[in-house]
Amino acid sequence: MAKHLDLEEQEQLDQVKHLWQRYGNAITWLLILVLAGFAGWNGWQYWQRSQATQASALFEEVDRAAKAGDTARLEHAFGDIRDKYAGTVYAQQAGLLTAKVLHEKGNADGARAALTWVAEKASDPGYQALARLRLAGLLLDAKAYDDALKQLGGSFPGEFAALAADRRGDILAAQDKKAEAVAEYRKAYDGLGPRVDYRRMVEVKLNALGVDPTAPGAAQ
Repeated sequence: MAKHLDLEEQEQLDQVKHLWQRYGNAITWLLILVLAGFAGWNGWQYWQRSQATQASALFEEVDRAAKAGDTARLEHAFGDIRDKYAGTVYAQQAGLLTAKVLHEKGNADGARAALTWVAEKASDPGYQALARLRLAGLLLDAKAYDDALKQLGGSFPGEFAALAADRRGDILAAQDKKAEAVAEYRKAYDGLGPRVDYRRMVEVKLNALGVDPTAPGAAQ
């Protein structure tokens, strides 16, 4: 009986050896590729964490300069985080903050440049949408209407679509294009919903153009 089991085990071992001889190299390389991929993924994760940590430190410098109102230091810090860690959320936040402070300090060109960078380079659709909306507002202030409308072209994430329509309404109203402005304000009014406070502001704009969106038969 023992001899029979020994022979059976030997046959199984021979089968394993045969399989290894036939497929061993392929299995080895597959295993290497899997492990290399796993190591690469861990390395990527580590790199991402490292990038975020370093970008966070630079964002703190941007924030300190913004609070101090030191625009030279602010632009330098933003330049650092933009050049070194462009793919991080911190860089996108830094661009929006830099634009806000530069605009408040009267540096419209600098503000537009920072917003343009975020609008074109941001990987986060929300930050990109915010940058486009704010940039359109600055271009509206500069009466660069066509450029402002270009920023509002294309699609926006759902939560920003109504705000984009509202901003288009502002630009069209500034151009005395009443019918087109009303159409955009109506989109904004309908898109914001009754519980959103800003909807009241859009209603005021429509009222100023002689339209009451709350009137019987008006779109809600």
